[in-house]
Amino acid sequence: MIRLENISKQNGHQILFIEASAGLQKGEKTGLVGPNGAGKTTLFRMITGQEAPDEGQVGVDRGVTIGYFSQDVGEMSGRSAVAEVMDGAGPVSEVAAELRELESAMADPDRLDEIEQLVERYGEVQGRFEELDGYALDGRAREVLAGLSFTPEMMDGDVGNLSGGWKMRVALARILLMRPDVMLLDEPSNHLDIESLIWLENFLKAYDGALLMTSHDRAFMNRIVNKIIEIDGGGLTSFSGDYDFYAQQRAQLEKQQQAQFERQQAMLAKEIKFIERFKARASHAAQVQSRVKKLDKIERVEPPRRRQTVMFEFKPAPRSGDDVVTLKNVHKAYGSRTIYDGLDFSIQRRERWCVMGVNGAGKSTLLKLVTGSTDPDAGTIQIGGSVKLGYFAQHAMEVLEGDMTIFESLEYSFPQAGQGSLRALAGCFGFSGDDVEKKCRVLSGGEKARLVMAKMLFDPPNFLVLDEPTNHLDMTTKDMLIEALSNFEGTMLFVSHDRHFLSALSNRVLEVTPEGVRQYGGGYNEYVEHTGQEAPGLRG
Repeated sequence: MIRLENISKQNGHQILFIEASAGLQKGEKTGLVGPNGAGKTTLFRMITGQEAPDEGQVGVDRGVTIGYFSQDVGEMSGRSAVAEVMDGAGPVSEVAAELRELESAMADPDRLDEIEQLVERYGEVQGRFEELDGYALDGRAREVLAGLSFTPEMMDGDVGNLSGGWKMRVALARILLMRPDVMLLDEPSNHLDIESLIWLENFLKAYDGALLMTSHDRAFMNRIVNKIIEIDGGGLTSFSGDYDFYAQQRAQLEKQQQAQFERQQAMLAKEIKFIERFKARASHAAQVQSRVKKLDKIERVEPPRRRQTVMFEFKPAPRSGDDVVTLKNVHKAYGSRTIYDGLDFSIQRRERWCVMGVNGAGKSTLLKLVTGSTDPDAGTIQIGGSVKLGYFAQHAMEVLEGDMTIFESLEYSFPQAGQGSLRALAGCFGFSGDDVEKKCRVLSGGEKARLVMAKMLFDPPNFLVLDEPTNHLDMTTKDMLIEALSNFEGTMLFVSHDRHFLSALSNRVLEVTPEGVRQYGGGYNEYVEHTGQEAPGLRG
């Protein structure tokens, strides 16, 4: 359906592709992987014709429809979320728009003299709308939006009032409703809660078209894709299987390539030693010449290109008392909406609680209550002895000093630390080389989150409270974070929609429901086994 044939592409001084080839066949569900900046978004833009390769060609079979979801959703306002989603559904959306205009015109007292023509035209347009199954389209659009966690009020409200994350979901819903022959999805799992993620997973598994997508969510990728295309060093390499299989294959290939490289280096060293030893002796001239020619003809084995992943040794956290935090008879409401009504909950040292609950259940509110960011309406919250608390919240990014560079920001926080250890810390969280000279004000949301996380873990507290810590982190940084937190000796309370993160780090689950809270004495995997569901909103 789609062919990339010997494409080369350069952006400024950066070479993205060198005579790279790959293809996407009917029904294939493919994950596109590669380090940040490798050219994943550029590849999508070349397939959709928004950019052209410098050399080579991109072929798309005649009549194939392509739906492209990117992180750049553009302006949306003045229409309902349902209307915005239906607008992406092709010809039927134009007919629906005319129907709405005619309904508005017929209700306009200033246009009463045109009413006969308007009614006649309305009948024609309505007939065409029925032919195109337009009334079912509204239901399908609502079904997709409900799957992405929209309430009926949000569906019918002005899309302009929604936050950026919810507008992303509207843009994604447009592509899903369109059901094109090929879907190109650039990070569709960003901004989704766990219920929406699982709904999208099932939708994409049932979708019979071809799919090419990027995602930083390992579980999401594993459950959908049956092929991986890797961008690395200007080339495109295809692997059959899911993401975990690709990761194993890649590690194996690297190991084999390293062994070949080392064998060849040993052989070359032996030959060069012989040449150096006998080059001045006339009696060995023929042998030396023969070996020099042999060396010139040998095709050199390249060492494997190693991804820069720096593992940082975080300092051990100081020991806290056994009782870390105790909540007694806590009440909390926002206006007429009661969130907690007499909550009793306690956390002991070295427990790692993940908080589960549907949108609006009160997960972030619990974290704010525990950290003192918000006060209870009644009841008591007591932090235990020797507890040093670290809180990662989305608003934590706002306190970064905009005019400081990343490195200056780290130096300011840790004036006693050596430059080497601060550079290693920055490298762990994806800031290598000149990246550390970026000003904080130009950082993306994900980069700011990584910097705040780096500061928190350099001098670790013994009680970590984390609200969606993996948002915007790529898989490499997530894996590094999971590894670091696995070795963390302290206590944790966290909210996350990343199932790999949840299953790797939790040993307790607190489920927040409208009927109250439920506690589970095992980690996320045990919770799934016990309830038969991966998230509370999927029951029933």
